[in-house]
Amino acid sequence: MPDRKEGRDKQARDRENRQRRREIIEELERWEETEPPLDDSELDELDAELASVTFPATGADVVEAVGDRAIDSAEGTHDVAELVPRTETDTYEGPEAVRARVQRPTVAAAMKRVVEAADDHQSAEFGSSQYEAYERTLRELKAIDADDDDEGVEVIADWLVERIRERETLPGSRDVRRRAADFCRSNDYEVRNDEWLGV
Repeated sequence: MPDRKEGRDKQARDRENRQRRREIIEELERWEETEPPLDDSELDELDAELASVTFPATGADVVEAVGDRAIDSAEGTHDVAELVPRTETDTYEGPEAVRARVQRPTVAAAMKRVVEAADDHQSAEFGSSQYEAYERTLRELKAIDADDDDEGVEVIADWLVERIRERETLPGSRDVRRRAADFCRSNDYEVRNDEWLGV
């Protein structure tokens, strides 16, 4: 079979796609490591209490049912009500979605504030990709080893809440990433251009 330009181009594209997939998988694996995992017994007890909730359920439904349930983590003890937004717009398809949210208490508490601020201003509605981008930015800030107090998470959550209240709209995810990168650089935390915050 003769060697043709189309075949070589396809092989190069396939090779790039495989490399991109590997990088995404590696990034997703790192993405999950931003906070120490909660003890499985904590989550099993939460699952048992969530059995009384009819899913899909709103954040308000979850808080009403199990809001006073304490979750112990390496970061301290948090009630579910501190981690899940008390809104009608935040929806959970099942107990595993609630479980995933509370597994990262620092990021969950920050996102709760942002979601509730957006809920106060009906013109500021989250799309799922925008929510994920905000959450990922906060996770990246949480993952900075040099920032032991998670100041970056608090600073960006405060900025988001303030922007939502002032403008009654959600900042673009790129603006949030840029703001987080500025925070990192001003505090001498390394941000490489090939990272999420490297905008």
